[in-house]
Amino acid sequence: MILYTLRCAHDHHFEHWFDNSGDFDAKKAAGQLVCPECGDTKVGKAIMAPNVGKSAAAAPAPACTPMGCGGCQFAGQH
Repeated sequence: MILYTLRCAHDHHFEHWFDNSGDFDAKKAAGQLVCPECGDTKVGKAIMAPNVGKSAAAAPAPACTPMGCGGCQFAGQH
């Protein structure tokens, strides 16, 4: 299953689930995609940000040099 954000010609955005990308193409060609707000059938995929999960562990803090890094809480204490 794929969740797409769709947009009609009147700039209304809505989401719809599809079995796969071919399912979207088939429903669009058949005129089965309808904006729930205005009923427009001129619907296409909206630009979407990818859904990227967060990593389980936070990245480690950069190590200080022997001369100190100048940007951490230990600045000047090295």
